[in-house]
Amino acid sequence: MPTITCDKEELYKALGKTYTTQEFDELCFKFGIELDEDTTNDPERDPSERPALKIEIAANRYDMLCMEGIAQALNVFNHRMDPPQYKFLPATTSLKISPETADVRPYCAAAILRGVKFDPIRYQSFIALQDKLHSNLCRQRSLVAIGTHDLSKIEGPFTYEALKPEEINFVPLSQTRSINGTELLEFYKDSKHLGRYLHLVANSPRYPVILDAKRRVCSLPPIINSDFSKISVDTRDVFIECTATDKTKLDIVINMMTVMFTCYCDEPFTIEPVEVVSEHNNCSRMTPNLTPVRFEAETDYLNQCCGISLPREEVCRLLTRMLLQAQPNPSDEKTILVDVPCTRADILHQCDIMEDLGISYGFDNLKHTYPDQSVTYGKPLEVNRLSDIIRHEAALAGWSEVLPFILCSHDENYAWLRKFDDSRAIQLANPKTLEFQVVRSSLLPGILKTTRENRTHALPIKIFEVSDVAFIDETQERMTRNERHFCAIQAGLNSGFEQIHGLLDRLMLMLNEKRIFNPKESDARGYWIVPDDDATFFPGRCAAVYYRKDPGTAGLRVGTFGVVHPLVLEKFELSVAASAVELDLTPWI
Repeated sequence: MPTITCDKEELYKALGKTYTTQEFDELCFKFGIELDEDTTNDPERDPSERPALKIEIAANRYDMLCMEGIAQALNVFNHRMDPPQYKFLPATTSLKISPETADVRPYCAAAILRGVKFDPIRYQSFIALQDKLHSNLCRQRSLVAIGTHDLSKIEGPFTYEALKPEEINFVPLSQTRSINGTELLEFYKDSKHLGRYLHLVANSPRYPVILDAKRRVCSLPPIINSDFSKISVDTRDVFIECTATDKTKLDIVINMMTVMFTCYCDEPFTIEPVEVVSEHNNCSRMTPNLTPVRFEAETDYLNQCCGISLPREEVCRLLTRMLLQAQPNPSDEKTILVDVPCTRADILHQCDIMEDLGISYGFDNLKHTYPDQSVTYGKPLEVNRLSDIIRHEAALAGWSEVLPFILCSHDENYAWLRKFDDSRAIQLANPKTLEFQVVRSSLLPGILKTTRENRTHALPIKIFEVSDVAFIDETQERMTRNERHFCAIQAGLNSGFEQIHGLLDRLMLMLNEKRIFNPKESDARGYWIVPDDDATFFPGRCAAVYYRKDPGTAGLRVGTFGVVHPLVLEKFELSVAASAVELDLTPWI
């Protein structure tokens, strides 16, 4: 959970009351956040530093990543203010997105805060919100990068382009000399703060840049802003731009960066939008988009989950304390209509509305009840029950269980097994090491690596694993799917086809599966094996396993076993023979 550090005096001033530590702790508890520390009496605090409150918030409450958001949420909760209604000023500028950006960071949004009154504490809170969003929602700037500029120093309209490194020249933030894009990577490679973002553009032939009307570089996202447009405590008009690879995250971030500090504008809660024109999509839109999202929630569901029985009007009143605008549905007496503001990006389902109702009503006010059945019994999922049976039988047969990493290199998953890339493996976008590039789509690489690391042990080495592999599957909502597999290997001087065949038959016997010797003449339930030509295994010493669950249906291929090919053993640095089997356990679940 993120911990937000707030100036104690400023927060209490915004809340209109000076709390004792215990009183504020109780208020935080009621609201669903936690007071982690009050540094007022901390002996290690520098006397020159003002006392601070460290508050833990939920990771998905992006609107509370700054003191202003916390104060606003608590003031509405305490009925000190109504949920703010944000207004737009007339747009005065635009931002045009060039087609070349589609291959780098395709999305962009912008907004302007007019007449902002900063002081040192507000200014630091503004910068801290930007840093918190970068490390949290923006995933270290890989999804979204935020740039803030003093509008008095730059001129619109603006353009978002992707230029060749040698075409970019500007003075980076806090620097005194101009550098070009080619020098950028070398200049910041040793920087502890910025060096970790260089990989986001390092392999791109073009770098994204935000330019003003005079073709001056305002920022080179996601690395650094220009020094000439930097903001300060004296800045009155702030130009905020965000570039992104994820449009949903982009909209959330631009909303948070703008609405949280509109309370300091000359006209509170006002924002000047920017027209964003995408040349490659031939479309334009005004950003930020502050239109509330409407949800329909069932009153009975909200009441039942919270264990209460409130009329619709009371439910709507309580939800207003959580920044939600709710009203009874005129066309359905069993539901309410909830308008979720742009600040509440954490509301995704009516269960989130139910949680807010519980907080507003007060969890301490809920009646203590007991389940209708005093005794309940849990049971394992079928996939785990089957896995335990397989583990037990493999162990009794003399094999030892191992737990390799679920990640492996791309070569280990494909080339070292003498397989072609079928584009089914889930690849990591930014792997930390070459050893962890993909989520394994086979258990065999991990088993072989484990054998390699234990090759000095007494032979034969007999190990197995029962675990998940993963594949890309666009038919699923999450775009991926897991499969539970079993894999075993025997490595030694006498490791042959018959040893691993014996383990397979033993497992099938314990699963009460009948061996079918002639599947063309029998349509009974059972398994059979047929010769196979798998490049991972030695020719003539490999077989595929087929299984028929329902009599009369065609058999499914569920696995392969055989003697591992010498070229595969060579890649994994094994000098002894090995035989292995891998089964997909899905049909038995």
